[in-house]
This record gives sequence, structure tokens and C-alpha cells, in this order.
Amino acid sequence: MTDQGQLSKQVASGVAWNILEKIGSTLLQIVVSIVVVNRIMPDDLGVIAVLTVFCALSQVVIDSGFSQTLIRKTKPTTSDFNTVFIFDIVTSLGLYLLLVTTAPLLANYYNWDLLYKVAPILYLVLPLNGLCVIQNSIMVKEFKFATLSTIIFLSSLISGVIAIAMAFSGFGIWSLVGQRVSMMAVKAILLWIKSPWRPSRDIDNNSFKEMAPYSLRLIITDFITALYNNVAQLFIGKIYSADQLGYFNQAQKLKDMPVNATMLSIQNVTFSALSKISDNDTKFAEGYRRIIMLTSFIMFPIMAGLISTAEDIYMLVLKPQWHPSIPYFRILCLIGICYPIAAVAYNVLKARSDGGIILRLEIIKKMLMTIILLITIPINVKAIAWGMVIASACEMALNIAASLRYTTLSVSKLLRTLAPIVALTLIMIISTEFIGYLSANYAVALRLLLKIATGVATYILGGYILRMEAFKEAIVITRQLIEKVAGRS
Repeated sequence: MTDQGQLSKQVASGVAWNILEKIGSTLLQIVVSIVVVNRIMPDDLGVIAVLTVFCALSQVVIDSGFSQTLIRKTKPTTSDFNTVFIFDIVTSLGLYLLLVTTAPLLANYYNWDLLYKVAPILYLVLPLNGLCVIQNSIMVKEFKFATLSTIIFLSSLISGVIAIAMAFSGFGIWSLVGQRVSMMAVKAILLWIKSPWRPSRDIDNNSFKEMAPYSLRLIITDFITALYNNVAQLFIGKIYSADQLGYFNQAQKLKDMPVNATMLSIQNVTFSALSKISDNDTKFAEGYRRIIMLTSFIMFPIMAGLISTAEDIYMLVLKPQWHPSIPYFRILCLIGICYPIAAVAYNVLKARSDGGIILRLEIIKKMLMTIILLITIPINVKAIAWGMVIASACEMALNIAASLRYTTLSVSKLLRTLAPIVALTLIMIISTEFIGYLSANYAVALRLLLKIATGVATYILGGYILRMEAFKEAIVITRQLIEKVAGRS
């Protein structure tokens, strides 16, 4: 088998295992979210949302940069791994102490006393994550996605059971805290058990100096991105109210479940794969095109379907106290259409550039985002949601434009690849809305089932009749997934 064929098989297998795990984990998260959210108030979720912003920013510093450098590096040394491990431990402990110390100030700022009580426990996810970044990076680099997927799924399962048990026992907001901390703890334990790597005293300052320029650019870039992705929530909680933040955050969480489930799978695999072929222009351009094609073929119908069925989903699974978040959910789902393409283009920049253009690009994007936020925040929460959609579309356009400088893929070829997928998605939406109109007086569960069945059937049948390249690629990956699962059973 050629190197190209072997790499394609590894990518397809890795994506398949990641998607399988993400589907399982997402379904678990949906169940847990429904059970827990229906037993807490929107303002409780608002408190968690604010703390999660600071967790997300801290996780970027721990996860990003140096771990990505290890994956990208052809032959990382023992001292490289040990150096990054020490960096992660020291950084995660330092950030934990900083956030816990400043939690009372944050509680006073929002006038939420519960915030500083929850913070010391929730922030434990930071040092726990710092313990297992290296093991996770090694498994990604070595394409051990079956093992990694199993670990993540088991972590989701165990933490989900803990959260549900706490919710039914009346722990309220603490059930969410218990879920997040236990999930990271279980993941860290399993990664240490399954990974043969152990830290040693082989540390070299030159190793840090060598990795620092590229790694620090990524950390700064990803930190800025995380800040702007979450800054709206900080303003909503302060300017409006905790319950409005709860509605907005719940809509964002539901939108993120399918987006993260698919995109984390594809990104983890494709960054490593693109890095391996970054020195071959032809292979790289074709790999980039196929990844965008597959990503769009999966994500476009999912997000469009969620927009079409949003009201039915909320009415069926969530109590009326959460229905005010439906408009936010529909708007934010549009981000799920733009973000996947932007993320794949970003991987191209990480694989081929020295990181400088990434930082410059982020400065431009964040200047645009600042203007959008300044305009939308004083209006209302719905305007903020629309502003985030506009910012996401701008990010997609800028990332693609920059990525094409590092590949021979042309704009026209990219548009020809995406056009059939966009057309088929529009046909799917029309058919779903038509069925929804005909079944308007049916029971919610039956109407939702009919809309989903119609949308799926339309999309699959359309892909088959049109003999779409993306459809054929998806079939190949599905077959490989089945073969892998059958081989392990």
C-alpha cells in the first residue's frame, strides 16, 4: 500500500472511531443535560457559564501550543515530552491558584454569592487536565484513536451517571460541577493507565526554546479566540441577568454538542494527517479539499436540521422554563455551518505556516469582533447572537483566504466542491419544513420523528441519486468503521 493510501486509511479510521465515540458521548451528554437542566434554574446555569469562561481560557493555555507542537514535530525527543509535561503541571497549578484567589472578586462583581463557593471545586478540572495532556497528545500523534475514543466515552459515561445521581438527590448546581470534575478525573486516570509514557528527569531548556516560538503563537492565538468566543457571556451576565445568561448558555451548549462531537473528531485526526503530508503540495491540496468536503457534508444537514426542529426538540425534552432559549438556539446553529470550514482552514495554517500569520489573522478577526460586540451588546441578547453569527462567517472567509496561500487548491475548485452540498441541504430543509407544515397538528414526538425521517431520507437519497463525491466518501468511511468495530468484537 502506498504512503498516500496508508495515510488515507489512517485518517478515515481515525475519523470513524472519533465520530463513533463522539456520537456516544454526545448522546450521553444530551441525556445528562436534559435530566440535570430540568432540575436546576436558569440562573444556576448562568453561574456555571461565567466560571466556564475562565476554565475555557485556562484550558487553552494548558492544551494549546506545546501539545500541538509535539503532534506536528516529526520526531519529538524524550526531553520534549518531559519539558511540555512540566510546563503543563506548573501552568495548570498556577492558573488554579490564581482563579480560586480571585473568585470572591468575581462573585462581588456579579453579586452572585454562589459563584465563589462553586469556583474552588469546578476549577479542579485545570490541574487534572494538566496531568494528562502529554498522554492525550501521544495517542493523537500515533493515531491511537480507538483507545482514546474508548477512554473519553467511559469518562462521559461515569461522569454522566454521577451527575444524574446527584441531580435526583437534589444537589442542583453541584450535579453539573460533579459531572465536569469527575469526567476530567476519570479521563486522567484512564490515560495514565493506558499510556506507557511516564515522565523522567530528562529535561532540556533548549527543547523549550526550540518549541516556544511556534507554541506561544498558538497559545496567544487560541487564547484570543477563546476569549472572544466567550466574552459575550460575561457581558450578558452583568448587563442583563443570570437567567438570560442561562437561556443563552443552554442554547449554546445544545448547539455545541453536535458541532464539537464532529469537529473535534475531524480536527484531531486531520491536523496530524495534514502535518504528515505538508511537504507534498499536490497531496496536501487534495487532502484539504476532501476534508472540507466531508466536514461540510456531515455538518451542514445536522445544523440545518436542528434549526428546523428546534421548537419541537425543546417542547419534547425540556421544561417550559427553558423555552425562552429557542430563538437563541436557532440563531446560534448558523455558527455550526460556518465554524467547521473555518476550523479545517485553521488546521492548514497550523500545519504549514510558522504561526505568524495565524496571530496576525486573529488580530484582524478580533478587531472585527470587537466592533460587532460594541454594536450588539447594548441592544439585546438576540442581537448578540446574530453578531456572533456574522463574526463566525467573517472568520470562515478570512481563514479560507489565508489558507489558500499555503496550498495549490483554488477558490473555484473549493466552491465546486461545496455547491452540491449546499444545494442538497437546501432541498432537505424545504422537505422538512413541508412535512412540519402537514403535521402541525400532530403530537410533538410524532411530528419531530416525521421531520427527522424526512430530512435524513431526502439527504441520503439525494446524495445517492446525484452520485455526489461526498456521499461516496461517507460510505467508504462508514464501511471502514463497521469493519473496525467488527474486527474488535
